[in-house]
Amino acid sequence: MHGFRQILRIEARLYLRDRPTLLSTIGVPTLILTVLGLIPALREPDPKFDGQTFVSYFAPSLLVVSLVVVGVNTLPAVLATYRERGVLRRLATTPAHPAALLAAQLVLALAGILASALLLIVVARLAFGVPLPRHPLGFTVAFVLGTAALLALGLLVAAVARTTKAAQALAAPLFMVTMFFGGAYLPRFLLPDFVARIGDYTPPGVQALLDAWTGTSPQPLHLAIMAVIAVAAGASAAKLFRWE
Repeated sequence: MHGFRQILRIEARLYLRDRPTLLSTIGVPTLILTVLGLIPALREPDPKFDGQTFVSYFAPSLLVVSLVVVGVNTLPAVLATYRERGVLRRLATTPAHPAALLAAQLVLALAGILASALLLIVVARLAFGVPLPRHPLGFTVAFVLGTAALLALGLLVAAVARTTKAAQALAAPLFMVTMFFGGAYLPRFLLPDFVARIGDYTPPGVQALLDAWTGTSPQPLHLAIMAVIAVAAGASAAKLFRWE
């Protein structure tokens, strides 16, 4: 436990010093929300969104940004870099097992995701009158399962990528697909219906987040699929992961 705390402190210092990654993880979703919220027409209720404003409708899709950046881009790249540089192999010869480094990275990833989500929700509420998630329990469950699914996919990429460049090459298409189906590139109402339906079952399950935010209980099938992806990808990553 002492070894884990030491590694967590070191990794936290390195994480906080990486200002570009820190700002993109925590600040970009809120920045996008702010830019959109400053457009008066997007703050007007619209029948297309069941009487919501566009800003309220789009807010759950902005959560996808930080989830994907952390889970699919940052986490695999960091672990692949440590493997390529022999950090994991050297840790295996010390009392601090490499698993402690992996756990520290997961803790920091979760901290960044939570900070980004809280900042987005608070700014959306205070600055643009976006209601808080109206089904808190459903939103929490959907958010946790969606986050777990994306982090598990990121660990799977890290497990099979032997170098940083390989991790980036594997993560790039996964990043674009997840952002697209999550409605981060184009609002979901602009997507063909069958494409939007695919996004319902693509991590992090933006439809479940949207349902819970607007007050509807998330569909159990959406949540179950996120759980299955998290378990399947996590188990595969554990089986394939190599420390060197």
